[in-house]
Amino acid sequence: MGLFDSLRRKQKPGVLRSASKQDTTHLDEWAGSRHGVEAYVEPRTNVTDTTVVLVAHDGEWTRRRIADFDAAMEFGKKRGIPVYEVARVGYPKRMRDYMARQKREGKG
Repeated sequence: MGLFDSLRRKQKPGVLRSASKQDTTHLDEWAGSRHGVEAYVEPRTNVTDTTVVLVAHDGEWTRRRIADFDAAMEFGKKRGIPVYEVARVGYPKRMRDYMARQKREGKG
């Protein structure tokens, strides 16, 4: 194996990794272990595919890839979680407050 072979095996530029079973499993487990969870869908960009941010009642959050907006809507419907488009409504204040607390406590 040559010195630069590992670089050549990487995905081609412009090809984004799609959502995986591990992404969905993480979202399921995370949402199931917290209460007051809401989903915020982030649109696809040049850098990342469509993602969903789950935010719990206390502002704790997680982000994972999801196939598309319709998949996020179905995810929310199955679990009774409201789904919002982050481009329309923005992130909830409790999420920003949570991140500020983590930063103050040296955890983020």
